[in-house]
Amino acid sequence: MGDLQMGAIESKFADIIWENEPISTAELVRRSEEAFRWKKTTTYTVLKRLCEKGIFKMNKGTVTSLMSRQEFYSVQSENFVKETFEGSLPAFFAAFTARKKLTPEELAELRSMIDSYGEGK
Repeated sequence: MGDLQMGAIESKFADIIWENEPISTAELVRRSEEAFRWKKTTTYTVLKRLCEKGIFKMNKGTVTSLMSRQEFYSVQSENFVKETFEGSLPAFFAAFTARKKLTPEELAELRSMIDSYGEGK
């Protein structure tokens, strides 16, 4: 699937696609001009890059995703933990909570997620 990294502007561009798919290239060009003041060529260049990464595809003037926003960010998260914390989710969690205290609601949500995962859901 190649390099699945996106910069901030690419992420905002991808959000336009995810929020409006299937979206015509003409509509994508129009929205990109509004959001970023891009010319048509810039929109097509960025779209081509994201298609080459396997995130989107363009077919007969229509753009759709090959992976959902959630799938994309799940892969990003997994890669970050793998590269930064040698794949250890507990090490990531310890680093994350060292500076940020979790609210009781966040703790309850995390417990629920862990319990659901443990039950195979």
